[in-house]
Amino acid sequence: MNLYGKRVYLRPLKIQDANGNYLNWLNDKEVCQYNSHGNVLYTKDMAIEYINSVQKSSTCKVFAICLNEEDKHIGNISLQQISQENSSAEFAILMGEKEFWGKGLALEAGELLIEFGFVTLKLNKIHCGTSESNLPMQKLAKYMKMKQFNIRKQAFSKNGKLYDIFQYEIKRNE
Repeated sequence: MNLYGKRVYLRPLKIQDANGNYLNWLNDKEVCQYNSHGNVLYTKDMAIEYINSVQKSSTCKVFAICLNEEDKHIGNISLQQISQENSSAEFAILMGEKEFWGKGLALEAGELLIEFGFVTLKLNKIHCGTSESNLPMQKLAKYMKMKQFNIRKQAFSKNGKLYDIFQYEIKRNE
């Protein structure tokens, strides 16, 4: 299932994506400065194993963010820890192609995924967490109308430093 916006579309991640820039993103210190990636060399075999696992998963929906005009894969976006019982999921995004940072494409992709979660998956709540230092993700969460509901103190370690995690959520009827 593909999800279409004005400038981007989302499609399920596929094995062929392991042949593109996807590996480079996960090995790029700047792209991964706010997440748990980038600590070990990410290999093609690891990418293929991950893609295979998410293709079969009922609790994780991972999509490639692609440009409509160029059909270029520029990032990944997902709903993880999907719980039908609790009617909730965790939102995650990785904008890999730096030339498209700050152009509103993450917001467009995020809105498509939130709608998918609420309409197609019939979830009630979607949440995310991000490092206190990840100002772009905090801004994105707010633009997607997520509200901050918690701070987990010193819950994330990156490069030997502990960071607080800011948690955001949006509910279907908000």
